[in-house]
Amino acid sequence: MIRIVSDSTVDLSPELIDRYHITILPLQVILGDKAYLDGVTITPDEIYAWADANKTTPKTAAPSPEEVADLYRSILDAGDDIVIFSISRTMSACNSILNMVAEDTGKKDRIRVINSANLSTGIGLLVLLAADLAAAGKSLDEIVAEVKKARPYVRASFVVDTLTYLYRGGRCSGLAALAGGMLKLHPRIAVSGGAMAPGKKYRGRIDRVYLEYAKDMEEELKNARPDRVFVTHSGCPDEAVQAVVDYVKSLNRFEEVLVTRAGSVVSSHCGPGTLGVLFIAGE
Repeated sequence: MIRIVSDSTVDLSPELIDRYHITILPLQVILGDKAYLDGVTITPDEIYAWADANKTTPKTAAPSPEEVADLYRSILDAGDDIVIFSISRTMSACNSILNMVAEDTGKKDRIRVINSANLSTGIGLLVLLAADLAAAGKSLDEIVAEVKKARPYVRASFVVDTLTYLYRGGRCSGLAALAGGMLKLHPRIAVSGGAMAPGKKYRGRIDRVYLEYAKDMEEELKNARPDRVFVTHSGCPDEAVQAVVDYVKSLNRFEEVLVTRAGSVVSSHCGPGTLGVLFIAGE
């Protein structure tokens, strides 16, 4: 049997993790001098409260080599092989640690480490693809080949409500954050080449921005792989999320429109009110 594993930045819901039998390796979120496990001992809302009270963002960290080694050992000892995904290696040391520990096991032939070149449910799209392939009886190398073929077609982007968290985390200047707040600007940020890059700047009420952002992708959405699309957010009003979901459903393209809440690592960097529509483009 092949076990599909991902670090916790995958942002899949508990229901999807259970349905597809995904194993999650938590990253760390560090608030002051205390470390927490993403999705286990800390929630995004607790992070927002701490960040606002302390006027800073938490630090995040990859799992320790010891934690990775324990995970590998438990799976390999159970007789399963491993396909494990990491957040883009340009964003974290996680991928390097996964590879290093895989070499140290002496059982590298039973482990495949995949750099997703993405984040959040941009990873999730590849993880669920791998789970489908594993369930269909594909081998380790067949799964890796199909995932790598799909990887360049993953479309991961999002719009942010506030630039405060990106500023606190050093991902935008103070001047840009101030101007964005005064002008009510909401930038679109997309993942390209494994890194985040700013794009169109929307202006106005954020609930309208979410829908405008989604509609800007209409042609790509209509030609996307039809199996699934994610609407992933870091804490947005239910009615605003539902409006985007209803719009995506109205395209009559996707078998599943999956709604997930971003986890603690992703949320700590983008802040509340961030929403993305993520899918695999047609090849």
